[in-house]
Amino acid sequence: MQQDRYLQPHQARQRPATTYEDLLGDAIERAFAEGAQDLATLVERLNESGLATPAGQAWTEDNYRQEMAKLAA
Repeated sequence: MQQDRYLQPHQARQRPATTYEDLLGDAIERAFAEGAQDLATLVERLNESGLATPAGQAWTEDNYRQEMAKLAA
């Protein structure tokens, strides 16, 4: 029997997600479910959601990219 060789996302985690990361992930999923297809629309939807950046600022394309890079590290 051949085993599934694909990495499950949970296996790549170094630690459990924080509450903020869970909320951000939920907001991103909702934005895509509502039809966001580009970064500008995604950022707009995040700002409409009321979830600010970790620093308490409104989302911009630049700080979204920075936050995603930080979370991916």
